[in-house]
Amino acid sequence: MSQFSVFVGIDVSKEHLDVHLLPDEKSWRVANDETGCAQMSERLKALPGPVLVVMEATNVYWRLAATRLASAGLSAAVVNPRQVRDFARATGQLAKTDAIDAQVLALFAQRIEPPVRALPNEQCQVAAELLSRRAQLMGMRVAEKNRLSTARAAKVRKDIAATIAFLEKRLGALDAEIDHWLKSTPIDQSRANLLKSFTGIGENTAKTLLISLPELGSLSNNQIGALAGLAPFARDSGNKRGQRQIRGGRASVRGALYMPAITAIRCNPVIRALYQRLINAGKHHYVAITACMRKMLVILNAMLRSNQPWRNPQET
Repeated sequence: MSQFSVFVGIDVSKEHLDVHLLPDEKSWRVANDETGCAQMSERLKALPGPVLVVMEATNVYWRLAATRLASAGLSAAVVNPRQVRDFARATGQLAKTDAIDAQVLALFAQRIEPPVRALPNEQCQVAAELLSRRAQLMGMRVAEKNRLSTARAAKVRKDIAATIAFLEKRLGALDAEIDHWLKSTPIDQSRANLLKSFTGIGENTAKTLLISLPELGSLSNNQIGALAGLAPFARDSGNKRGQRQIRGGRASVRGALYMPAITAIRCNPVIRALYQRLINAGKHHYVAITACMRKMLVILNAMLRSNQPWRNPQET
């Protein structure tokens, strides 16, 4: 028996929001701005019975609507667009317009009832954008360095070198801004200290994980691994056993864990043993590192859930 009696699908675009209700089959459109989101929230809040709202994680355009819905006390689930598209195909819905997409999302909410998770607050959203911007700049710097290695003309090399210098300057300034934000953020320092007790996790990594993955400590090991995109998915059919692969998830979390995993392979006995076992079994270096990242995330999740610091098994 469902706990919800009204199911709402919201198709998100830059300019507007298309809303569809089930079982009433009502539809309307509002502007994707403060006024429109406020009007939509008030109208949905006035509906009789518990309401479940589902929207897709479309670029960053969903954030304002999701934040306003959460502030109004409505249950809102932000889902992967691929899930909804696969659902639409499974129901035979191949046509695609904003109104149809809203209707499909409402049906997805009614049939699937995706879990409602706490949305990051506005401060965490700002921090997440800063981290995302840093990743973009680093990607541009890598691309320019690759171009520099193949360029031969002196003028071209000089231009690329100037671009690299500019990117490094911007990265330095952004790192300083992120560092200042992390030092002044109201993130629960006790939770950060718990994460830091794990060998390989530093102050910035701990706070980055708490910003990028606020669900840490509240989900099961399988759920947290899937949310971060570190859970391998099976690809089996009949007698064929396909190669397991990770898919989707939050790239910012994987980025935050990569260097700590490298450190933990050297300094943490549990992670080092896992890495060596996988390498000895013939696994590729990056496969082994991914497994180490998942193991670390599972341990960190358990530490926050139990409110217990890391204890080196060799010291007990």
